[in-house]
Amino acid sequence: MGIYLSTPKTEKFSEDGENDRLRYGLSSMQGWRATMEDAHAAYTDLDESTSFFGVYDGHGGKVVAKFCAKFLHQQMLKSKAYLAGDIGTSLQKAFLRMDEMMRGQKGWRELSILGDKINKFTGMIEGLILSPRTGDGDIQVDDWVSEEGTHSDFSGPTSGSTACVAVIRNKQLVVANAGDSRCVISRNGQAYNLSRDHKPDLEIENERILKAGGFIHAGRVNGSLNLARAIGDMEFKQNKFLPAEKQIVTANPDINTVELCDEDEFLVLACDGIWDCMSSQQLVEFVHEQLRSETKLSAVCERVLDRCLAPSTATGEGCDNMTMILVQFKRPQSSAPAQEQSSSPESEPKPERSSI
Repeated sequence: MGIYLSTPKTEKFSEDGENDRLRYGLSSMQGWRATMEDAHAAYTDLDESTSFFGVYDGHGGKVVAKFCAKFLHQQMLKSKAYLAGDIGTSLQKAFLRMDEMMRGQKGWRELSILGDKINKFTGMIEGLILSPRTGDGDIQVDDWVSEEGTHSDFSGPTSGSTACVAVIRNKQLVVANAGDSRCVISRNGQAYNLSRDHKPDLEIENERILKAGGFIHAGRVNGSLNLARAIGDMEFKQNKFLPAEKQIVTANPDINTVELCDEDEFLVLACDGIWDCMSSQQLVEFVHEQLRSETKLSAVCERVLDRCLAPSTATGEGCDNMTMILVQFKRPQSSAPAQEQSSSPESEPKPERSSI
């Protein structure tokens, strides 16, 4: 069996939820792909004032995406920066922490529990490698305690995942992104990209890749990976003289902080299986159209997935796994308009730590 099935799997996992500030719907579908490698997280009440939504698009296996969906939001909560009110810094630390946590015996064990196949002859997890770690060893913070065992020298997975996360607290929206999943907000019907697709040909990515000893061939890092940032992919993070954020491929996210205003209607987080088929503005317009007749947000997401699904695998577009989260902001009873900061449309996504 190749990377595509003879007929697509169109069964969907969908759910809805809400609190007094927002409501969400999500849907995911395997589609034409031979395996489902997407994962997601959705928590309307991560704590009493905070909502968390994340899309994780795996490659080379599902295990890193599932690991992030299970642990990334937990690590954000445990950060001293989060407790001090600095959501952006806590997200950055949580992204980088994922790579640290997936190493060693405990990392190997947790990854194996999450379900990728284990070769009964070698004991290796599909999509993972065994090799000695470089550097100064584990950095132990929080309660992730190291374990001793056969796989104590496990250097982490060769498979990887994008991560695109939105955290909403009161009127503040913080988006963290590594990879080519995308977050888009609809403000008065206009799509604004709140994340940047991390492709190797971007100047800032190209510069880091080359400085770290990598190269780009046919739009791919070292001729293989079509992303410049991702969690996992440890084979691209082996330079012991460089910090995590300067490796050939890095999990270091862009952070974008936005002050929400009354003109903000909804937020979309989706993997590239959606964005390969629709532009940000096309998706926003499609969602607006569907909301005229459909109140269930997961049903709107399902319609997007069906629209993007290709009739065949001839072109490759519309053949990927697809995951979409739609978050709709509830209108307050009365509030003064928030001061709007500098805006940037979908064609010009803002850089990290900026706002629309």
